[in-house]
Amino acid sequence: MTAVTKVWPILTATHRYDKSLSTHNRGAGQMIEAPILAYLIETRNGRILYDVGCDYNKIADASQREKYYNPEVFSFGAPDMDESQRLPRQLARLGLSVQDIDVVFLGHLHFDHAGGLCDLCGAEVHVQADELASANPRDDLAYFDNEIVAQANWKVKKGEYNLTAGVHAIASPGHTAGHMSLWIEMPTGAPIILAGDAADLTENIVDEIAPGNCWQGQTELAIASIRKLKSLAKSEKAELWPNHDMAFWRTLKVFPEYHL
Repeated sequence: MTAVTKVWPILTATHRYDKSLSTHNRGAGQMIEAPILAYLIETRNGRILYDVGCDYNKIADASQREKYYNPEVFSFGAPDMDESQRLPRQLARLGLSVQDIDVVFLGHLHFDHAGGLCDLCGAEVHVQADELASANPRDDLAYFDNEIVAQANWKVKKGEYNLTAGVHAIASPGHTAGHMSLWIEMPTGAPIILAGDAADLTENIVDEIAPGNCWQGQTELAIASIRKLKSLAKSEKAELWPNHDMAFWRTLKVFPEYHL
């Protein structure tokens, strides 16, 4: 029996960029607006956050914005994010604080998924050993420096495992070396698979198109992960949720509403 009671999709920011960053060799020159999401999962054994969005200070502070999002280096500039979208502010709408989060599960360590850790000090953070190892050389501009330094509260994991009853970590490498998706068995209705950046868009899933930015160019590994998630969704009659698809996000419950 699942321990999950509720799931909240949380919009933490939006980002405009060339579609080819989401679909390998497809959509160059077409600008899209992508949601940057976190997911709060309430269980009888504690609360889990899947991803934590961006570091607000790197966007709001002019000197940091220039350092991290200089368009001459980082082509599409900074995401759009305001103070109200920071996770502490959003949690407060539920009567919660960051101290009420038990586990932060990071799908991967890119800036738009791990940057918000600066607002969540103290929570146990789960990350894959392969992800941490691939992030440390900093060959990928999407890894920002202070978001990849393991702290005492980080739990470095290897492979798939159960976080709690009904919540299972699924290996889905390709976009990054240690990318993880998340299986959520809901208390009612179909299970949910959070694809993370294994599938930015519904198009990635339907057409089995790799993300535009793959670890060491391993598009075939990324496609294999998409097929793995699709197969699991089909066999278990689960919903497979893409991660940066604005049209799909608009079909979800609007925070603070929730799925159950």
